[in-house]
Amino acid sequence: MGASGETRIDGLTGQDFWRTHSWPSFGAPSLWLSDGPHGLRKSRNPAQMGLADPEPATCFPTAAALAASWDRQLVEEIGRAIGLEARAQGVHVVLGPGLNLKRHPFGGRNFEYFSEDPLLGGTLAGAWVKGCQSVGVGACLKHFVANNQERHRMVLDVRIDERTLRELYLRGFEIAIRLSKPAAVMASYNLVNGVYATEHPLLSNVLRGEWGFDGFVVSDWGAVSDRVAALRAGLDLEMPGTGRIHRALLEGALREGTLSDVHVDMAVERLVAAGRRFGEPEAIADVNPRDGLAREAAAACCVLLQNRKDVLPLAVNDELVVIGQLAEEARYQGAGSSGVVPTRVVSVLDALRASHREIAYAPGYTLDEGPAPAWRSQALEVAAQASTVILVAGLPAHHESEGFDRTSLALPDNQVDLIEAVAQRCERVVVVLCNGSPVAMPWADRVSAIVEAYLGGQAGGAGIVDVLTGAVNPSGRLPETFVDHEAAHLAHSAWPRNGRQVRYREALYVGYRWFDTAEVDVRFPFGHGLSYTTFAYGSLQITVDEDDIDVSLEVSNTGSRAGAEVVQLYVSRPNSVVFRPAQTLQGFEKVHLQQGETANVRFRLDRRSFAHWSVAEGDWVVEGGEWRVRVGASSRDMRQMAAVIVPWDDGVTADEVPEVYRTPTSEHPPDDRAFAKLYGQPWPAPPPGRPFHRNTTLGELQQTWLGRGLYRIAVQQAVRTLGGETNLALRRMAEAAVAELPLRGLVTTVQALGWEQLDALLAALNGRPWSAMGRLLKLRRRRRAS
Repeated sequence: MGASGETRIDGLTGQDFWRTHSWPSFGAPSLWLSDGPHGLRKSRNPAQMGLADPEPATCFPTAAALAASWDRQLVEEIGRAIGLEARAQGVHVVLGPGLNLKRHPFGGRNFEYFSEDPLLGGTLAGAWVKGCQSVGVGACLKHFVANNQERHRMVLDVRIDERTLRELYLRGFEIAIRLSKPAAVMASYNLVNGVYATEHPLLSNVLRGEWGFDGFVVSDWGAVSDRVAALRAGLDLEMPGTGRIHRALLEGALREGTLSDVHVDMAVERLVAAGRRFGEPEAIADVNPRDGLAREAAAACCVLLQNRKDVLPLAVNDELVVIGQLAEEARYQGAGSSGVVPTRVVSVLDALRASHREIAYAPGYTLDEGPAPAWRSQALEVAAQASTVILVAGLPAHHESEGFDRTSLALPDNQVDLIEAVAQRCERVVVVLCNGSPVAMPWADRVSAIVEAYLGGQAGGAGIVDVLTGAVNPSGRLPETFVDHEAAHLAHSAWPRNGRQVRYREALYVGYRWFDTAEVDVRFPFGHGLSYTTFAYGSLQITVDEDDIDVSLEVSNTGSRAGAEVVQLYVSRPNSVVFRPAQTLQGFEKVHLQQGETANVRFRLDRRSFAHWSVAEGDWVVEGGEWRVRVGASSRDMRQMAAVIVPWDDGVTADEVPEVYRTPTSEHPPDDRAFAKLYGQPWPAPPPGRPFHRNTTLGELQQTWLGRGLYRIAVQQAVRTLGGETNLALRRMAEAAVAELPLRGLVTTVQALGWEQLDALLAALNGRPWSAMGRLLKLRRRRRAS
């Protein structure tokens, strides 16, 4: 491209923690990248991570909540609003949305992700990107790919069969990229089948080669293990900036011939194109408050799970009592890098007091989960005097966060005990849940109503009250399945507690794909949600031609008020010769209808709607014959069904898979032997813990006295940096971040050491002190000579 080698090389890593280098000779300015999946988190200092003190911004509902809206238009509008705030704050690329599939509800970062279904997640992520980029701000899909847990996330080797990888974990990214053409894709920390995602052939072969992605690929912060291999694979930008370390690596690789100028030039071209497109949009004065949109979104994301005896909406003359510390101390977002400093926060108690007369309130439980007998007694006393109790419960922030995974589906014991005790004293108990991922509800049959509000952003309290009072008719639907026991998930038997390797033995059977196939009892199914009105579904009208299948039906609002229905279309193949889930979501539409109104709802199914990935063919293929099209209000509430002969047939023959995949049951989950046959090749044993190496984590160093000392020092520093001295969630995140940091991160991320110093440290940790001393003396002599 005509730039000097030094300029080209320097520009392939960050200028600092958040900014890229500029390309003056190509007219491409520096880009400022910022976290922001549900609201902008711009660091005040581009040289620092800035978790403790970012710029204020509107905090919208998290992705888990937005997915519950099933509303493309709403999600696109929120993407646009975040884009506008980014422009006002000088941010050029927003690092979001998060699109990883929810393999298991224990994933600590699930609140940042949309769904257990790739069609729903990919479609909504594409809408978010379209909205953000419509105002000239780039969006970055993350984390590519199979980044489904926090434990060992920086070094975890995900072993996954090719068909499952294609149909579930890549599918959402493919949908979003084809819909919206995002500016960037972020490569994740983990390995996929033995290769780090930052240097995986998927970047060039699939992301760019098959899907036509023409943006730039950026690493997650500190995710690069081998910069030369990553650049050859198609990773353009390493973040954060590693300066001289990065330059020395690439200059050496170019001299030795292990890196080609072609790879450098291609990365430069993509980054220059991004700089020209997004680098200096016209500044926008941010004068429009967006709390109204945040409130609208929060209400749209609420899912009415249960409403016995129509206790909701609340009557004007209800004698209300509000119970629960979360009613007063709102939990409206998750912890970690996505944390937003909101422009304001409205709690449920604030909103109820603004819309009703004086309301009695008792905290009932403590968020630190300690004993509070006086609070509990007070709550039971006021509950006995109320006609209706609004009990706000949920997960405290230290239960789910970036950096660590959950260990239970249960609410804290003090909350469960309080719910059950209050239900004995009042007949009308409404439980409002504030959480980022599913929780167990063994107490559900003892309460009148349940509203799943997820983490609804800064106006979450107002949105919840809009639903409780009937100002807004609830229209949210679950984007994931709720069960009462984590072991009900087929993935649970392969959910790793420790170790650097995880085998996705459940294969295609994730979420409703598993529960519906094995007919496992669930508390609330995928797609479920109630309304204050009712809807009727007309018969299906199906038209088949050589290009697509058109499905239409009439949906009518037969109730007493306006509302919205989420019409869901699933396909299934009876007696398939290929193992597959009982049904898969292949279309959805959210329909807003006035009382008595009828709308015609249409779906277009194409070849891919019926295709599966053939490992043998290396392509998508369709099994011909008779399929079923089902349309309903959840994966277990089908209103209409019809048979259809698809117009495509690739002559699919029976696959040879273990019986546990063809007819899966809870009693006999797939084991490693069955998965090995599906996987198709042997996998190596996880690497031994010793000797220590550059990808050993700081947590793993605690096997030695020197390692324990280093770990303690690093934890203390991280806690201070993240502000975790008084915040339990941030403290847990800081401790986890240190424990999971590979030693290479001391060079590339923390930048506390150089490579020579790290290798000397490793020699000492591995019991070779003289070698360590020799390395340090050699480094000292070289520095003196220079």
